[in-house]
Amino acid sequence: MIEPNPKADLLRYLQGGRETLLWKLDGLSEYDIRRPLTPTGTNLLGLVKHVASVELGYFGDTFGRPFFDEEPPPWWYTEDAEPNSDMWATAEESREEIVGLYRRAWEHSNGTIATLALDAIGHVPWWPEEHREVTLHHILVHMISETQRHAGHADIVRELIDGAVGLMQVNDNMPPGDGAWWEGHRSRLEHAAREASGREDSGDSTDAESDGFNGDGD
Repeated sequence: MIEPNPKADLLRYLQGGRETLLWKLDGLSEYDIRRPLTPTGTNLLGLVKHVASVELGYFGDTFGRPFFDEEPPPWWYTEDAEPNSDMWATAEESREEIVGLYRRAWEHSNGTIATLALDAIGHVPWWPEEHREVTLHHILVHMISETQRHAGHADIVRELIDGAVGLMQVNDNMPPGDGAWWEGHRSRLEHAAREASGREDSGDSTDAESDGFNGDGD
C-alpha cells in the first residue's frame, strides 16, 4: 500500500515546472532566448529570471531564510528596482548566470521545504496585510501555479521562435502528426474562426427563434 506523502507530491510538480522552463532554452542562440515576442516583452530568459526571483522571495524571505543574507542582492531584486526588471536579461547578464541563479534558488527552496512542516507559518511582506500570513503548504501550491503558468508562457514563446513544442522533455504530450498534418489542422481552425466571425457579422444567431423553437412547449 502506498503511503501518502503530500510534501513529496507537491515538490514533484514544482520540479517538473522548473525543469520545463530550463528545457525551453535548449538549442537556442543568445538572441532567441532574449527576444521579446509579445507586446509586453515576454521572453524565455526573462521568464527564468523572474521565476528564480519569485522562488527566492517565497521560500526565502517569507520564512525568514533570506537567500541574499551574506551577499548583496542583484540590482533587480531590490525594492527600488525599475518596473519589470526581473522579466528580462541585460546584455551583460549571461545565460549561465541566470540559469545558475535559478538552480541555486531550487536548492535554497528545497532546503526550506525539507526543513519546515507543511503547516509552518510564514509572512509574505508584499501581499495585502490581511493575507500575509501563510503556510508552507500554501506557498508550495502558489509556486506550482506560478511556475507552471510561466512554463506555459515559455512553451508558446518557444513555438513562436522555432516551432518546438511540448509539455516536458520526457513527455511532449502532443498528438502525433508531421508538419503537413499540423498545417492542415491550423488551416481548419482558421476556417472555423472565419466562419464563426462571418455568422456574427451577418447577425446570425442560435437563439430559440432561429432554432425553430416557438416557445409553445412543442
